[in-house]
Amino acid sequence: MFDKLTDSFQNAVNKIRFQDDEKALKKALAELKKSLLKSDVHHKVVKELISSVERDTKKQGIGKDNFLKALHDELVKILTAKGNQGFVFASKPPTVVLMTGLQGSGKTTTTGKLAYMLKEMKKKKVLVVAADLQRLAAVEQLRQITEQIGVDLVADENAKPEEIVKEALKKAEKELYDVVLIDTAGRLAIDEELMQELKRVKDIANPDEIFYVADAMTGMDAVRTANTFKEKIGITGVILSKFDADSKGGVSLGIAHQVGVPLRFIGSGEKMPDLDPFIPDRIVSRLMGAGDIEGLAEKTSAVIDEKTAKKMSRKIKKGQFNFNDFLEQMEQMKKLGSMKSIMSMIPGMSGIAKQLDNVDLENSEEVKQIKAMISSMTPKERENPDLMNNSRRRRIAQGAGLSQVQVNRILKQFKNAAKMAKRLSGKGGMKQMQEIMKQMQNGGGIPGMR
Repeated sequence: MFDKLTDSFQNAVNKIRFQDDEKALKKALAELKKSLLKSDVHHKVVKELISSVERDTKKQGIGKDNFLKALHDELVKILTAKGNQGFVFASKPPTVVLMTGLQGSGKTTTTGKLAYMLKEMKKKKVLVVAADLQRLAAVEQLRQITEQIGVDLVADENAKPEEIVKEALKKAEKELYDVVLIDTAGRLAIDEELMQELKRVKDIANPDEIFYVADAMTGMDAVRTANTFKEKIGITGVILSKFDADSKGGVSLGIAHQVGVPLRFIGSGEKMPDLDPFIPDRIVSRLMGAGDIEGLAEKTSAVIDEKTAKKMSRKIKKGQFNFNDFLEQMEQMKKLGSMKSIMSMIPGMSGIAKQLDNVDLENSEEVKQIKAMISSMTPKERENPDLMNNSRRRRIAQGAGLSQVQVNRILKQFKNAAKMAKRLSGKGGMKQMQEIMKQMQNGGGIPGMR
């Protein structure tokens, strides 16, 4: 997600090899400046960062560790703006959030992602309000999203946005909702008439938060429009959408600093779970290639039930992992978001994260074949993979629309994976896992999986 920025920092740090080498520090700062400007970081932010890093490194003594510390501290400072971080709940529910932004910024999808995160990760009762009646099909899009993620929607294409919001707030109060997310009308440009509508909706909703959804692909325009919304409406946070599609990523470094409101979330993929809280010190850790273990722990503990995890662990240790367990694990993994995003949160795994850019656990051809194969099995066969003799394999292949060769290959991979999982869950498993990770980063495959 931060590939280019992370590479820029690592290249700069590698220029400093010896203590008190002022020439090396100048080279490192020049490299950093050039890379940051290329990555769309605003020139004023770059100037401030370079100046502070140079001053602090010299003060502590030129060396790799001091340069890294100065860079880390300055990045945290630049990414931190006065205000809340992540999602903060009101002292008295429901927490009312106004979602604002230009048309095409991904505002409606982001509203769905935020609703999904609050429901799945925070276990909250969420109500979504379709108050965008300007864009054709906006209400229908929101209806499909809310049905997909299992949250309630208030919508009426024949009413005014103000009336819909009033109705939604009454429902939220009466039915004890924790959060109300109001999707407002987008704008192709800053339109005075629509701004007035937004002000009227704001007066009725009396929101606890006003989030501005900015398209990361628009670079510096995202900063300019966020500033305009801040002046006219008064936003409390920015959400950067389509961040995974922005290979430069520089806008994330400057937006909070330049607009003066915190960057609260970043959209890191196309799926509903692909929304990450923007916590400055954690993001800096990821930028420096050190991952975000805290964030990963929060994500996994929220979607993976502890009892289920312990039960699965016991089965793996005994070598009893079966096809039903596989399907259950796939469902759990889907809730975590894209593989690239997950791997970038593990220290030292940013290299592998790049290789997983297009991996789609849900829709890959291989996963579809495995699911088709499992669907063609009897309940007994799913529970006991050892039952798979030739006649059963032939029947399953026919039912799944696969060749017997394909079924044999999938079964062999499954058996190898179960063996490896059992091995890794025993003594010295962590050491073996590190060895495998090293092999993968060096371009080798996973041993025993081919």
